[in-house]
Amino acid sequence: MEWEVVIGLEIHAQLATKSKIFSGAATAYGAAPNSQACAIDLGLPGVLPVLNKEAVRMAVKFGLAVDAEIADRSVFARKNYFYPDLPKGYQISQFELPIVGKGQISIEMEDGSEKIVGITRAHLEEDAGKSLHEDFHGQTGIDLNRAGTPLLEIVSEPDMRSAKEAVAYMRKIHSLVRYLEICDGNMQEGSFRCDANVSIRPKGQEKFGTRAELKNINSFRNVERAINIEIERQIDVIESGGTVVQETRLYDADKNETRSMRSKEEANDYRYFPDPDLLPVVLDEGLLEQVRATLPELPNEKCDRLISDMGLSKYDASVLTSSRELADYFESVLAATGNKDPKQCANWVTGTLSGALNKAGLEITESPVSAEQLGSVLLRIQDNTISGKIAKQVFEAIWTGEGADADSVIEFKGLKQVTDTGAIEAMIDEVIAANPEQLQQYRDGKEQLFGFFVGQVMKASKGKANPGQVNEILKQKLAG
Repeated sequence: MEWEVVIGLEIHAQLATKSKIFSGAATAYGAAPNSQACAIDLGLPGVLPVLNKEAVRMAVKFGLAVDAEIADRSVFARKNYFYPDLPKGYQISQFELPIVGKGQISIEMEDGSEKIVGITRAHLEEDAGKSLHEDFHGQTGIDLNRAGTPLLEIVSEPDMRSAKEAVAYMRKIHSLVRYLEICDGNMQEGSFRCDANVSIRPKGQEKFGTRAELKNINSFRNVERAINIEIERQIDVIESGGTVVQETRLYDADKNETRSMRSKEEANDYRYFPDPDLLPVVLDEGLLEQVRATLPELPNEKCDRLISDMGLSKYDASVLTSSRELADYFESVLAATGNKDPKQCANWVTGTLSGALNKAGLEITESPVSAEQLGSVLLRIQDNTISGKIAKQVFEAIWTGEGADADSVIEFKGLKQVTDTGAIEAMIDEVIAANPEQLQQYRDGKEQLFGFFVGQVMKASKGKANPGQVNEILKQKLAG
């Protein structure tokens, strides 16, 4: 039987506020356990939550960016369950009336195709604490620093039909929240993670199969691996005559397997009811317009502009706009060169620079070569001071700290390009005289030897001869 996969994601984006959603406690990562948990986070008797207005603004900002319905009235609810890292015995979330309603986002696949994925809702909620199982001699420690941290839970429609589509969607949301500067997207620190709902059904069947929820996956690679292994598990269960049960499962990256955690709760199991300590959130058009005015140029808009205004390919534009930091770096490089050659700038940013960053395991924000420094290198290529090949040496020198900019490196290392016609002719004459056999073969029709002569001239000049002049003069000389 041919099976169809149905996937929906619930992404938890930690909002980049300085304080928690209902208290003034800090949200900074890495503090000593329980040093950032105040009386409100601990749920002590008599304390009252106060809503963080900035968290509301950030949620609205996301909603506007995905063309979603923004509720003029939303309500916080108590989601009741018992767990050691939930000191109040309930989590404050939104249920029937979330702040962000239906929206959509376009994702791009590896083959260049596009797909629209629906967004069901995005609601505000507080995070729970964290249970720590290591280094406690068989006991469990509870760190409540994270309790009360503001989250935006972004729930997709079950529109994805493969693990690759799910990863493309997750990447797009990750890029978007960073563009909007509402989440730092740091997966290692847990500020961007997702739950994946996975089910299968016979191809052509409209009714959804029974789903399993894969909890708290915090890397793109693991999302793809977890979904694929869960698909295999469900197919094996059904084809062996079994039945898939609705449950919550944990993905073990070391063993590349999913295992059952508990049966999957339904909404009524949590006994949701409006939180009596919090008033409904009422938004007016004035606030929406204020937030709308703060929206940056979004990834799709920026991508279209790079294609239409700068003549870049769709691939280059997509790569450059994959993160706001990379796009900003590219545009700063372009500005440093006087906006002369967008394609050249794109090639260096996506090629030489990105290759060096990947090799060193660095992010674009950690680049040893600033946008202005890279721009200085490209300017010297454009005015024929150095060749593209020599430029790689200049880039490397700046990368390793041997020079502050292209001009200082070129002067210190004596890398200025030879453009004197007489000097280039003299080198060409010497190369031709030293290779009479190859000269005869070339004149007898073996034209591929032209590259041999170019290489010899460039070697003689130590890479400094202007390649364009070398080609032009060499053609004349070889023709006799």
